[in-house]
Amino acid sequence: MHQDEAPRKASSAQSVTAHPLAFAALVIANVLLAFGPVFVRMTDVGPVAAGFWRIALAVPILLAVTVGSGWRARGLSRGVWIALAIGGLCFAADLASWHIGIKKTQLANATLFGNSATLFFPIYGFLVARAWPSKGQGFALLLALFGAGLLMGRSLQVRADQFYGDLLCLTAGILYTVYFAAMAKARDTMAPVPALTMSTLASMLPLLIFAWALGEKIMPTDWWPLIGLALASQVFGQGLMTFALGQLSPMVIGIGLLTQPVIAATVGWLWYNERLDGWDLLGAVAVAIALVLVRRERKDTAPLAPEGVAGA
Repeated sequence: MHQDEAPRKASSAQSVTAHPLAFAALVIANVLLAFGPVFVRMTDVGPVAAGFWRIALAVPILLAVTVGSGWRARGLSRGVWIALAIGGLCFAADLASWHIGIKKTQLANATLFGNSATLFFPIYGFLVARAWPSKGQGFALLLALFGAGLLMGRSLQVRADQFYGDLLCLTAGILYTVYFAAMAKARDTMAPVPALTMSTLASMLPLLIFAWALGEKIMPTDWWPLIGLALASQVFGQGLMTFALGQLSPMVIGIGLLTQPVIAATVGWLWYNERLDGWDLLGAVAVAIALVLVRRERKDTAPLAPEGVAGA
């Protein structure tokens, strides 16, 4: 009874009935995705071409896993196919915008603006999916934003010569939000790997066209950075993120995204000798506490979840 209400309640309910590994998948996904800019800077092709190879090298692996699991492209509604197509196109545009922006602004700016889905996706959850936050979740989000602000704010520099790069990275964050919303729709009826495989296929040709239209170098000399990018960012990083999208609420996903600035700062410290001081460490601790709080709240409220809402 009242079947029409199920989709609206699913998003908020999923945050308390998720697979026990969903939260770990979210954290690991963001750790892997945080290394994306490092691989992009190591490649010897254009930034958009790097996005194309990230997708193209991942497709055979994802197809093999999808076909091996016995999944077949039958029985999907038109709405799901539209969601997958929109998700793939938006992901292609997101990668193109972000990869170009990485080369035209500072890493701190690229990480902060590129992860603006931290705010946009929870807003989508509030206004569209009706996934209203509890007081504890709201406090956790504010704490995480405060921590990210401490961590990234002092290194953030808005200058005229890098405005174009900042704008591209902010555009990428908006496109990433649309991609999340489309994939969350697809995950209502699809397992994570087939959903990721179909959206990945949909993004491959647009990225190749974008790279060709921009006159970028497409064929690489050194394949290893591109292989690392494909495995870390697309196969495992985006694969785990797609799994988490079918299990967790937009609020929890948004807070999880804030781990990327923490990892980026750590990578900068270890890899590029970018020193972290006490304020940076305080920001990292604040994000970590926010993750613990939202995870604890999910455990405490789990018995209240209705039956039959957990993701596929």
